[in-house]
Amino acid sequence: MRVVIADPPAYTPPYDYALAAALARQGVDVSLLTSHFRFGGVPEAAGFTVDDGLYRVSTGLHSRYGRLAVKGLEHPLALARLARADCDLLHLQWVAAPEVDAWLLHTRRPLVFTAHDLLPRRTAGHTRTWRRLFARFDRVVTHSERGRRTLEAFGVPAARLRVIPHPASPSDPPRTDDGRTVLALGVIRPYKGLADAVEAVLGVSGARLLVAGDPRIPLDGLRRAAGDRAEWRLGYLDDEQIASALGAATVAVFPYRAELDQSGALLQTIGAGVPAVVYDVGGLGEIVERFGAGRVVRPGDVSGLQRALRELLDDEGALAAARAGAAGARAELTWDRAAAAHVELYEELV
Repeated sequence: MRVVIADPPAYTPPYDYALAAALARQGVDVSLLTSHFRFGGVPEAAGFTVDDGLYRVSTGLHSRYGRLAVKGLEHPLALARLARADCDLLHLQWVAAPEVDAWLLHTRRPLVFTAHDLLPRRTAGHTRTWRRLFARFDRVVTHSERGRRTLEAFGVPAARLRVIPHPASPSDPPRTDDGRTVLALGVIRPYKGLADAVEAVLGVSGARLLVAGDPRIPLDGLRRAAGDRAEWRLGYLDDEQIASALGAATVAVFPYRAELDQSGALLQTIGAGVPAVVYDVGGLGEIVERFGAGRVVRPGDVSGLQRALRELLDDEGALAAARAGAAGARAELTWDRAAAAHVELYEELV
């Protein structure tokens, strides 16, 4: 079976490369079709080929507005590359321009889509666009049962939906944990709720916040509010820097708004054996509750977030149990299991 994994805007190279490698271990002939990742290095391609030639001109431009303008001109060429992909099945991870793709995305092969963000934030209000776009896919993958129910309610036929949990990213970083460090990991966007994390940590005696990620929002006000109770490791973090942050964490915090299905940063955290406190949005609460890998809090409840952090930081037994839950999730949510589930899905169509 020949499968092309496509991530045209190169939003999630770690996921793309890990899934492609796991599929290759299952005996699938895999190629990854993507664009150049502008923010750092990418993993090694293990057992599959990579073509990062999409949007070749625009990815080399430094001006954001110039890059977007040229990318718009290149987009029809990218869609043509997808349509001509030499494979038995095309698995699209992200769409670069939903408003255009809803009309022009086309392939003669079976087409699968993974809805990492159930309805991407920038275009979530464009319901007719997304209904038209979802209708183009033979199968749609979500990472949680809640995600499946959400898309079914949105109008995606139940027969086309499949749940494949997002794997944990296993690691064993050097431990420098002081027992009082709360980690906020990942690209810092408005929906990540960093202000809630700052407020909650400030309410827990002796706790400190470690913020590790590339900021896409102004941080001056939050840095003033947090004062010396927070450490800021800002910018695009390489693997070594991420490992350092995970090794320093006692627990991690994810006070997200309901704008995604699952969080790669959460699965990195759990994969490193670090428990998490999450708002119950998308599939975040589902995975933490299933394995007992931390605490689940009602969305927007900063007081509840604070109580959950206090419980894990102040109660050694509760923290040990949550760490055991994270270890259980890491053991079960493997890339090989995810790949086997994908192969089963592909065989329905090929």
